[in-house]
Amino acid sequence: MNTLQDALRQAATASLDRLDAQMLLLHALGRSPHDRAWLIAHDSDPLPPEAAARWQALQQRRRAGEPVAYLLGEKEFGGLTLKVDARVLVPRPDTEVLVDWALDALPKPGGAEPPRLLDLGTGSGAIALTVAARRPDAQISATDASADALAVAQANAQRLNLPVRFAQGAWLAAAPGERFDVIASNPPYIAEGDHHLVALSHEPITALTAGPDGLADLRQIVTQAPGALRPGGWLLLEHGHDQATAVRELLGTQGFKEVCSRTDLAGIERCSGGRWPGLR
Repeated sequence: MNTLQDALRQAATASLDRLDAQMLLLHALGRSPHDRAWLIAHDSDPLPPEAAARWQALQQRRRAGEPVAYLLGEKEFGGLTLKVDARVLVPRPDTEVLVDWALDALPKPGGAEPPRLLDLGTGSGAIALTVAARRPDAQISATDASADALAVAQANAQRLNLPVRFAQGAWLAAAPGERFDVIASNPPYIAEGDHHLVALSHEPITALTAGPDGLADLRQIVTQAPGALRPGGWLLLEHGHDQATAVRELLGTQGFKEVCSRTDLAGIERCSGGRWPGLR
């Protein structure tokens, strides 16, 4: 292996995704993983020995299934660059559907009280921090049962200088006595034993699975949320590709109104939500 082009050819021979290989090679070179134009323009440059060693290690880890975001130490989400590692799930583009809905559901600026949003199970802080960046007038809170996950989210908030209040605890127990205009959550929703878990083995299992049918945490949130919503407030939930009907039923049975779902870019019902009765 002599040049950058040789390195990418080797990766292709090893069946490494081309974009993944480009990003990891740039990372090994100490450059931004998004500087692909530079890589193309310099494909005949020699690969320095130190970078070659880093590149080989990154390739091996990626072929073992470790997410690119963990290897790079960061992930773009909602216009923000979030630091991520094995303590938290890698933020997915699908979750931006939930963020957009939360922004739509928040009361407009200028009211008697600042709008309030709660992000349950915040992980890296993706939902809370993106909303905080786009709605600086709102008061944003975020919770997680994992102290390790909260450490990641708090570090992201501090680095991005975004004012989010964090608390540790299981779902609504972490925000006792508080009321919000929007509660948003991307909770665990994969059934225990689901075959998809094999491809997710490097991510924290407690942030992925929720009982035999994947609905255990969704049920708990739907049951608890009415006591933490302001009148007319919204509960918005991300869920699995085949769970929209079940989640809408949970919301309706609990007494939520205007229950509906929103689709992701692939046309899959990715999020469901409902409004708690009453006027704001």
